[in-house]
Amino acid sequence: MAEKGTWRMSARRGLVAGATLFVAACAASHHVPVPPAPPPRQPAPPAGVTVEQETAFEGFIRDFRTQALAAGIDGALYDQALGHVTLDPRIEALNAAQPEFVKPIWQYLDSAVSAKRIADGQAALAANADMFAKLEQQYGVPKEILAAIWANESDYGRALGNFNIFQALATLAFEGPRTGYARPQLIAAVKVAQTGPFATGTMFSSWAGAFGQTQFVPTSWLAHAVDFDGDGKKDVWNSAGDALASAAQLLVNYNWQRGQRWGYEVKLPANFPYEQADLDIVKPLSDWRALGVTTVAGAALEEDQQSGAIILPAGGRGPAFLVFGNFNSVLKYNTAISYGLAVCLLADRLGGGAAVTASWPRDEQPLSRTQRLQFQQDLKTLGYDPGDIDGVLGRKVRAALRDYQKARGLAADGFATRALLDRMDSEIRGNS
Repeated sequence: MAEKGTWRMSARRGLVAGATLFVAACAASHHVPVPPAPPPRQPAPPAGVTVEQETAFEGFIRDFRTQALAAGIDGALYDQALGHVTLDPRIEALNAAQPEFVKPIWQYLDSAVSAKRIADGQAALAANADMFAKLEQQYGVPKEILAAIWANESDYGRALGNFNIFQALATLAFEGPRTGYARPQLIAAVKVAQTGPFATGTMFSSWAGAFGQTQFVPTSWLAHAVDFDGDGKKDVWNSAGDALASAAQLLVNYNWQRGQRWGYEVKLPANFPYEQADLDIVKPLSDWRALGVTTVAGAALEEDQQSGAIILPAGGRGPAFLVFGNFNSVLKYNTAISYGLAVCLLADRLGGGAAVTASWPRDEQPLSRTQRLQFQQDLKTLGYDPGDIDGVLGRKVRAALRDYQKARGLAADGFATRALLDRMDSEIRGNS
């Protein structure tokens, strides 16, 4: 036990000095091996973590150091950033409860586009009018879209996250369903500290490693961050200008089209082929008009050179939206359709637009995580590919569900419900 505590107290001094001496000793040689680092240790694992888990985590941090150094990370900085982190048991629960995938979309939008969120956004736009005007002129992204991203990511800069970014990403990178995301992000996070430069102890984030007023993940910061205020740093934590310009640059880099709309609510005819409602099915507006799609007021769709897709975020019983390329640009920020709609609908309201007209199917009860997992498993058992059985009802699940619905003569809207889960369960029991 004493050995564990001793390493913790001396790690920050010893790792830097030891690595420096090791490299100096090998400088005359043509081959300089990666300097080894002693395994990080704690006197005791955190609550909710077993000794075995913490020991395995320490081994991961030690072994991952080799990958980080191979990617150009300074060894002393890696040790400073990760030499003290422990496994955080809270993160697995938070990962399983992401609101974009757990809440019904109408509940998600109730808070994301609330009256207070709209009022706060209009106040933020007025208080920062010059900054937003410059951003809009420079990047071609409407100020309302940028304000809506600011709102959804950090409540206009008021909620930046209080997790240590290195601990959060190391926990996700260690094991579980998000290692493929977290391992490159962990290396990128140390690069952010290295190139920023930022002190590692000040780099707070969300549980998923997103940081700053516009919640960039580390690879996005490296690819898109901007020093808008000209102070020599791309500081998305403390500079609203840097954060919002970086968000605008990300959208532009993902093909945001100046002067074009993101989309709008539409009305579908009673005989609409729901299997056509998918982000990947893009048609000229003339084709949608031929299928009977109109504005919510019943008028013909506008003459527009853009092509668009129809989405049904709550199935055939909920609102329908015609979306264009700019909506897909917003989804590069967060791939959840509920997030994209939260940003775009809030932007419309900030600009004086109307609320969604059609009613949401609020009587539908959301599926629990156990039920979502079962839903995916049922689709797989019945011969439809839902992707990974992870409890996330994303695009692949919706596509598989539409195929199941079409094969049974159901309206193929791809919307998962308890009634559909019961139907599949019954079908599987009958086949067994």
